Order: sequence, then structure tokens, then C-alpha cells
Amino acid sequence: MNRLLARALTRLYPSAWRERYGAEFEMHLVDGPGGLGAAVDVAWAAMKERMFPTRGGNMERPVYSFGAVMKRPSALVPVAMSVTALLLVIGPIPFYGVPVREPDEGTIAHLWQILMAGQLPVLLFFAITWLRRAPRQALGVLAVQAGAVLAAMAPVFYFNL
Repeated sequence: MNRLLARALTRLYPSAWRERYGAEFEMHLVDGPGGLGAAVDVAWAAMKERMFPTRGGNMERPVYSFGAVMKRPSALVPVAMSVTALLLVIGPIPFYGVPVREPDEGTIAHLWQILMAGQLPVLLFFAITWLRRAPRQALGVLAVQAGAVLAAMAPVFYFNL
């Protein structure tokens, strides 16, 4: 591979990664097989490295990227519960039509309420745990969780259920 292209591809990686692996990786690119496929693979790996940083070497500090925090169960579970609640409400629409308000709420309404209320302790745990460690990333995850909650509530308000 061309030395200038190898240097440009290496610069796509975060600076901490380049300090540790940059020179060796650049030489590997120059000596190894080049081509469009290799360049695309390196660019893809650089993007993943920016989203989910490598641990090890000189980078022993904890990883608090948005993606790493979002992978935590305390971040994923509330989003999954909200998506499940949303699917409970809108899932039957293609088969049974728009739901109507009933005097007895029914099973779906009770499951929706359990899912929405059940995620509150997990959200509280996440906020207590992560707002001190990584406030910027935690606020982003909380925004995703709030969006999922609003998405699950929207059909309930729209259909007046």
C-alpha cells in the first residue's frame, strides 16, 4: 500500500490508539497487501475504534464511550422494556384494527403498565451509577431512554386508550 495512504488511514484512529499502535500499524499497511478492500476494512475498524475504544497497553483507563455505556444492562433494559410496551400497543393493529377504549383495560394494558413502571427502578439505578462516572455519555443514554418511553406512550395518547 502507498505510504501516504497508509498514513492517512492510520490517522483515522483516535490519538491514544495511534500513540500505542500507530507506527507499527502504518508499517504493516505499507508492507501488507493493499487495495480498496483493505482500505475499507481499515476505515471501518477505525470508526469502530472511535465508538468502542480498545483496552490494554497504555490505555488502561476505563472506557466510557457512549457505545460502551449504552451496552450496559442498566442502559439496555429500560429501552427494551419501552420497545416491548410499544409493540404490545401497535403490534395487534394490523390484525385487529385500531384499539378501542374498554371499561376493563385488558391484558395488554396491564402488561404495558407493568413494563413502563418496572423500568423506573432500573432507570434510577442507571442514573445514580453513571451520572457521576460519565455524565455526558449518561445523559445521552438517558435521552435515548426518554425517547423510548415517549415512543411507547405516544400510541396510548394518540388512540386515547
